[in-house]
Amino acid sequence: MKITVIGAGNVGATTAQRLVDKQLGNEIVLVDILEGIPQGKALDMYEATPVEKTDVKVVGSNSYKETAKSDIIVITAGIARKPGMSRDDLMNTNSGIVKSCTESAVSESPNAIIIVVSNPLDVMTYVSMKVSKFDRSRVIGMAGVLDTARFRSFIAMELNVSVEDVTAFVLGGHGDSMVPLPRYSSVAGIPITELMSKETIDRLVKRTRDGGIEIVNYLKTGSAYYAPSSAAVQMVEAIARDKKRILPCSVHVQGEYGLRDTFVGLPVKLGKKGMEEIVQIKLNADEQAALNKSAEDVKQSIAKLKL
Repeated sequence: MKITVIGAGNVGATTAQRLVDKQLGNEIVLVDILEGIPQGKALDMYEATPVEKTDVKVVGSNSYKETAKSDIIVITAGIARKPGMSRDDLMNTNSGIVKSCTESAVSESPNAIIIVVSNPLDVMTYVSMKVSKFDRSRVIGMAGVLDTARFRSFIAMELNVSVEDVTAFVLGGHGDSMVPLPRYSSVAGIPITELMSKETIDRLVKRTRDGGIEIVNYLKTGSAYYAPSSAAVQMVEAIARDKKRILPCSVHVQGEYGLRDTFVGLPVKLGKKGMEEIVQIKLNADEQAALNKSAEDVKQSIAKLKL
């Protein structure tokens, strides 16, 4: 298994480090346009492998030739969101970056599976699928895993329980209209609706929606990268090890949940072929309406693209 990470910033470098630590490939390639940055970070990671006993080759490059015949490509390239900047503000700049990265990567690895992490996530995943001309099963966005992890963290903090016992689902677009599903969220199998008041759940849902900007406001000059990288690596692991994990990911809908022609977060089965199935769960009227609105928000953003 050969895995390429495009973008050697905080998200990309941390993703590459986690891939090496988990030994998910025998070769990890880190690519960036900044001369010396991917080379230096890759060498630093490789020099840690004797200590960690992880027998993985780590390569840094400014060229896509080193990425040839990659099995999985993770795109993290793009500018980070700054305080006061909406996800939509990122769109014009990052769409050009993701377009260029996708073109260069797929020319060297036409059989790869692409995982997009760049923001605004759902729109950038659309850009990558459009440019690559890959089947929708091979271009997937990382959003729901991260949003769900945040929701799980906040539930665990609120109830003072282990995060290991908390399960949750967050669907919809990766932004202000995401759709956390309290009805499908539980602690050791107990629905959170039986453990917390509606007011508390509503507060945690709002904090989940604002999870990214909360960190941006703390950092001032950057955005989250530890949790996003973990979420991306969980997706890579499900594919690389053919685990058939059911994870919320941004996918291109073609009639599922009554939605079409946009990208939106839904429960999917991830395995060696990429997105192998969109799992249909029953939503009540309010949940479906929220998902519809979220999908429509993404569709409106996509319509503004100039590819």
